[in-house]
Amino acid sequence: MDKLKKFDLMEKISRELEDLKNSQTAVIQKIGKIEVDNIELNDKTLEDKLGDMHQSASEILDSIAGILENFEEVKNKFEGKNNIEGLRAQEAIENLK
Repeated sequence: MDKLKKFDLMEKISRELEDLKNSQTAVIQKIGKIEVDNIELNDKTLEDKLGDMHQSASEILDSIAGILENFEEVKNKFEGKNNIEGLRAQEAIENLK
């Protein structure tokens, strides 16, 4: 795989991880809304299970955030080491020929 294709794939994975992080954040927010609604309803099963679900979802979010942060560092190092901007410029020039 050439360096530009590899970097493009790395950018795609970064976007997917960011999307995953946003989706997990939405899950946590929905669980929180149900927990708040259940304060009024006072359903024991919801009360017992939602706290655990919230904790698990938060741990997954932390894991995703850590993976994303690490992967961004790897991607940024790869970009700098391989002069991706210069390769893109060179590719653009070649495409004009």
